[in-house]
Amino acid sequence: MVEAELWLFVLISSLSYMTPILLATIGEIITERSGIVNVGIEGILLSSAFASVATSFFSGSMLLGVLAGTLAGALLGALFGLFAVYLRADQIIAGLAINMASYGFTVLGLIAIWGHHGASPRVEGQLPYFSIGQSTVPLLTLLAILIAVLSWFFLFRTRTGLALRACGEEPRAADAMGVNTYRYRIAATTLGGTLAGLGGAFLALEIAGVFTRGMSAGMGFIALANVAFSGWNPLPAVFGAYVFGFLSAAADALQQEVGYAYLLKTLPYLGTLAITVLTARRSRAPLRLGVPYARE
Repeated sequence: MVEAELWLFVLISSLSYMTPILLATIGEIITERSGIVNVGIEGILLSSAFASVATSFFSGSMLLGVLAGTLAGALLGALFGLFAVYLRADQIIAGLAINMASYGFTVLGLIAIWGHHGASPRVEGQLPYFSIGQSTVPLLTLLAILIAVLSWFFLFRTRTGLALRACGEEPRAADAMGVNTYRYRIAATTLGGTLAGLGGAFLALEIAGVFTRGMSAGMGFIALANVAFSGWNPLPAVFGAYVFGFLSAAADALQQEVGYAYLLKTLPYLGTLAITVLTARRSRAPLRLGVPYARE
């Protein structure tokens, strides 16, 4: 492959690689704008990927697989919200618990369904897509960008979005104004889990075509870094997700051309580290992010 064609391939492939990161980022932005931080997004991506592949394998339907993965994400998001909002559990510990439980249960699921703990069989089928020249881009990628735009409009141009942001800035004042902080935060964690679940389904069915043990591979933490990079704003998150997607696509393409597979696979994580360092000082998180709230 000539150099120009290689980089054109990488630029277009980056759209697919960015999709699960973008969906997880938008979900986490909505969650954190309500005052809840969910580091369990990594586990949600992993569990939804497993649910989507298992459902597609038995039903023969990719769309049912996407639905199952999205539903799995919504359930985990709601469960996390229950612990974080009503039980006032430590949000970091609750999120890490989801990550560890998801890893363990998906490995057990691989053994129970397919008899080994490495990977599932490849699922057949293809998600809807549209064409760009001789290349194709999944329809879910376009949907993810549209969701980012709609999320920006919701957060910054609607009364409900203002109430949600108030829950993350000063929940006591929001409660005094008649905003039910508990309900808003539960809704935010559920919606955040739903979008991450959709991202996990895309990762397994479109990018990989199989489920492999630990296949989220830090993507949830990359999404967390993108939240800070974007300044908790869905529109800059699109650019941030594309940068991370480009690094992943470039790593995959270059290792086929020049080798050094293990070294090149570190590119997305090195990029995450660099962006985290560069944005650490200028980022302003919601004022009450991660602080449990209890009505008096």
